Amino acid sequence: MAQLETATLANGCFWCTEAIFKRLRGVESVKSGYADSKVANPSYEAVCTGRTGAAEAVQITFDPAVISYDKVLDIFWNLHDPTTLNQQGNDVGTQYRSAVYYHNDEQKRIAEAAKVALDESKLYRDPVVTEISPFTNFYPAEAYHDDYYDRNRNQGYCRLIIDPKVRKLLKEYRNDLKAEVR
Repeated sequence: MAQLETATLANGCFWCTEAIFKRLRGVESVKSGYADSKVANPSYEAVCTGRTGAAEAVQITFDPAVISYDKVLDIFWNLHDPTTLNQQGNDVGTQYRSAVYYHNDEQKRIAEAAKVALDESKLYRDPVVTEISPFTNFYPAEAYHDDYYDRNRNQGYCRLIIDPKVRKLLKEYRNDLKAEVR
């Protein structure tokens, strides 16, 4: 097995992002939390005030021999709207920003090139506003956020917001899914 790598991504509510990435082959773990915070160990309530500077994010540990960082980013770009500043759907605030927090120069290069290619593709009418910044910190979210989607599938937010993203993943990335998910 190759040495595991880490990706830290923010693209709206971390419940959605965790639900997506935990289903992929090569992903060893996904942890919801708060990235780029100005405050140590912020709480969910503090992050929601917008005063911590933190983004709802996930930290993904993956095996690059099974799933590449390019593929991780492809799925990231495809399963949220990277053109809305500090917002994903009805979730509004700086904590819902689109961001890639790179862990090394190679991740930075790949993320910047992917962002340029996405903008040039004209897939979106508006420009991509995803922030690409060096990783500074990540604080795990409270335990009640773990596996939120899988524990609360009948909850309204899960049915209206997360279900469509999971269905899109199952349809468009079938060959990248863990065997038990297919």
